[in-house]
Amino acid sequence: MASLKFGFYVLTFLSILSIALPALADAPAALDFNLAQQTPPRRTAPLNFSSPIAQGTQIVLNGQTFSGNWLQWQADGATRIGLSDAIVVQRFGADLLSTTDAARQPIQWFSGAVFPTRLAPPLRYLDITEFAQKNGWQTQINGNALQISAPIANLVAIQQDQPGANVDRITISLDRPATWQADPQQNELVLTLDAQANQNQLQKFKPSPASRIRSLKVEPTGNRTTITVGVPINLRPRITTASNPDRISIEVGSNSLSDKDILWANGLFWRQKSLAIGANQFPIVWLEANPRQPGLSIRPILPNAATLIGTLPLFQTAQQSLATAAINGGYFNRNNQLPLGAIKIDNRFTSSPILGRGVVGWDAAGNWKFDRLTLQETLILGSGQRFPLTTLNSAYVQAGIARYTADWGSTYTTLSDNEILINVQNNQIGVQQTAATAGTVIAVPTTGYLLVFRSNRTAAASFTPSTPVQLESVFNPADLAALPNLIGGGPLLIRNGQIVLDGRLEQFSPAFIQERAARSAIGQTADGRILIVTAQNNVLGSGATLSDMAEIMQQLGAVNALNLDGGSSTTLYLGGQILDRPSRSSARVHNGIGVFLQP
Repeated sequence: MASLKFGFYVLTFLSILSIALPALADAPAALDFNLAQQTPPRRTAPLNFSSPIAQGTQIVLNGQTFSGNWLQWQADGATRIGLSDAIVVQRFGADLLSTTDAARQPIQWFSGAVFPTRLAPPLRYLDITEFAQKNGWQTQINGNALQISAPIANLVAIQQDQPGANVDRITISLDRPATWQADPQQNELVLTLDAQANQNQLQKFKPSPASRIRSLKVEPTGNRTTITVGVPINLRPRITTASNPDRISIEVGSNSLSDKDILWANGLFWRQKSLAIGANQFPIVWLEANPRQPGLSIRPILPNAATLIGTLPLFQTAQQSLATAAINGGYFNRNNQLPLGAIKIDNRFTSSPILGRGVVGWDAAGNWKFDRLTLQETLILGSGQRFPLTTLNSAYVQAGIARYTADWGSTYTTLSDNEILINVQNNQIGVQQTAATAGTVIAVPTTGYLLVFRSNRTAAASFTPSTPVQLESVFNPADLAALPNLIGGGPLLIRNGQIVLDGRLEQFSPAFIQERAARSAIGQTADGRILIVTAQNNVLGSGATLSDMAEIMQQLGAVNALNLDGGSSTTLYLGGQILDRPSRSSARVHNGIGVFLQP
């Protein structure tokens, strides 16, 4: 877990405005539509949708090609065109606004607008048909690509001012609304406008030194203009649009996170706001899911279904799993890319709990349980000798005897030197073999299990071939272990309405317990809703402590809550976009928790 120091330029505009993600694998791409001044007529009944006529993953806007999802369908006898809302946000510069109507999504793009939505899991599409027609966008489908031709805007002026003691602002004036993309980088924000620059106006603009805006560069290239703003690593620019005149504002030093409360789909809210914990203010982005909503399910997700080895950025794991939403899960070893905590998927223990740490478990009926979980397994030889085991299907290495089953995979790769390996099948000990070096690949029996002796030759000598052996397994609490899906993390934050945070009890290091970092957590409200929460660094670059995270979860209404892996792993995904940070800053993670929707 690595703490990310440059904050998280969160959602550069989507109201948390700073994420205009540069190249999400699923991040659909662009269609130029004039969102300003036009609002489709309000419908008193849902659209009658048919199956898609066409769909694709490329969009060509005024000659610029982006990867992105589009959909064409029939509704009420008319042909409709829709774009993934991730593309409307990332490639156009629109801000999704709060709504309690999943069928209609209001948007701010220079001025306000409302779009009918179509849910086609794992994505949601915004119907831009009327806007494309009324504002002169020419559209054409060419195989996998949706081609768009739109009028080009002109950049007519740039101003720099200081509206407040702690805020610097740049205002870009245009002669009409223009699509734009923001790419927050390490020490600068790169804003690309689909607009021509008026050279005379640019020559009049002389950027002035400011405490927060360290540099400003404007580079016109044909029909596009790039504006690069140098900003301190710990600040997050806020980008907004307005009309009369049409303009884009970049503010540095202000609170970049606006409140958001969007019913994204039935049973699934996207929420965000800034929360005060003591003297600190943290940007909180979270999803609220109803696990009893028909068509909604929650499952652990892995980068590779065939093996436990491997990591990927969360958005890639979510996309290949066809999850609509996801958050990073439990801890893992970045070197061998294997899990360090409980993972149970569809009743299969792919990795056991370790160190009595916090675990969340659930079933398809919406029953959830949060607690610390332990597993004690014991091998009993025919002679009556008893040998405690250390772990089941785990990358947590310690002296003793570990056990691996086919749920770990078809092979086990030794994790330390001089491991002794013994197959057990039909409750009988097999032949021993020794692997001199770590990295040796050993087959795992499809029935029975593989025993791995680490620094334990004396015990291994008692396991002679053909000796009968019995296995005794005791989980505590047993009802948590019996649930079909588990993800381990820790520490446990809240149980039965009370903060029960105890990092030392769960054997976390003092440095980890005291660390300030970006945080991820999952919780449950009193009425059974599931909270999937991230807290990124505040405007001063300071992250939350574990105690802060427990208070955050309480403020959000959690009566049960578990801390997940954090730092650079902290990532929240929904419908093709990362909600809480730029995608370039998301680390590769081993596992996650996915939310799945049915049409």
